[in-house]
Amino acid sequence: MSWLPDDFVHPVHVPVPHTALHLRPIREADTPLDYPAVMGSQERLWEIFGPAWSWPMETMTYEEDRLDLLRHEKEIAAHQSFNYALLDAEETAILGCVYIDPPERTGSDGEISWWVVDDLVDSEAERALDVLVPEWITVNWPFRQPRYLGRDITWQHWLSLPPVT
Repeated sequence: MSWLPDDFVHPVHVPVPHTALHLRPIREADTPLDYPAVMGSQERLWEIFGPAWSWPMETMTYEEDRLDLLRHEKEIAAHQSFNYALLDAEETAILGCVYIDPPERTGSDGEISWWVVDDLVDSEAERALDVLVPEWITVNWPFRQPRYLGRDITWQHWLSLPPVT
């Protein structure tokens, strides 16, 4: 049994209200935009995601990022998990990402997390994304008990929960 209904169609373009930004599924071809976004914010992202996912390593190469995005692209196509890039209107820069994953820990039916590049921390764009994501998940995704990692539960608490078996 899949974690999503068989007839679920994932959104392919999601405007971020009150900004010129949008979300869309990430692709391998986004590596030239993703790598500088991730590595330019690597230290802060490691503090957030490192303990849980060991990502992004300080030594991550462009090729490792490309392979990671290829994996994400394949997982999106198979509806195994989703990684949405936060992009400017012209799609010349990735400014963050939103992850929508099947539960790894008990107590939810979907696990959602997101980040923005260092330059957008505490900005109107980040605040708009923070408002959008839970609303978007509620309206457009089939979850009954979504969990917002690092938001409604700390990463440390999440890591202490029993794994899904």
